[in-house]
Amino acid sequence: MRSPKSTFNYLTTVGIAFMSLLACDSKDQQANERIENISDIEEEITRNRALIDLALAQNKNWYSHWSTDLGLFDASQFELVMTDSIDPMEMPEKNPILKGDPLYPYQFPHPTGNGTIDIYSYKIEAQETIDYPFLNPDSEVVWYKEDGMKERLLFMGPSGMFEDGMWLNEREFLVFGFFQEESGYRPMAWLINVENHMLRQFQFDKVSPSYESQSYINKKIKQIDLG
Repeated sequence: MRSPKSTFNYLTTVGIAFMSLLACDSKDQQANERIENISDIEEEITRNRALIDLALAQNKNWYSHWSTDLGLFDASQFELVMTDSIDPMEMPEKNPILKGDPLYPYQFPHPTGNGTIDIYSYKIEAQETIDYPFLNPDSEVVWYKEDGMKERLLFMGPSGMFEDGMWLNEREFLVFGFFQEESGYRPMAWLINVENHMLRQFQFDKVSPSYESQSYINKKIKQIDLG
């Protein structure tokens, strides 16, 4: 028969071993969760790049415009630099860009008819009362919904510009543009999920020191009939 001291020592040893086992299990579980999270993130980034490649293939104008400066490129050269949430705050405001407005053809109707996204009317002053369109320093991306509500999705000051965009599906909208840095102009891609209000910002791995900041927009707005 064990003495009380031996029994105590035995139970203590068993207890320590049990706690060590639990600690190991917990560490293993945390490690597995981290691996799963990393795997999920990598899978999502791969999917995002596939969407960017699709957009580059469909938007020949933006791709050709930048490849003149930077050479041929693809989505693998866009690095994820930020993931953020979008404040889903809405305000009542119907789309002021109606048929007959010079910017009407340059909006992006929702694939299933839920309004339209506009990236130009805040940037471009193109009214019948002025001879030539001109650019404001700031840019914004807004969604005018079918129910008469307006939601601002992105805003940028004079450090860059939103140049073009497209609906990838009924819940994801992609914006192309650039940021201006000390070394030059860097192409950017913003992937917006309007359903869960998430934003992913991708930057290109090269800059163009010679890019003319208004060159792409100038090509588009020259097509606007102000007559």
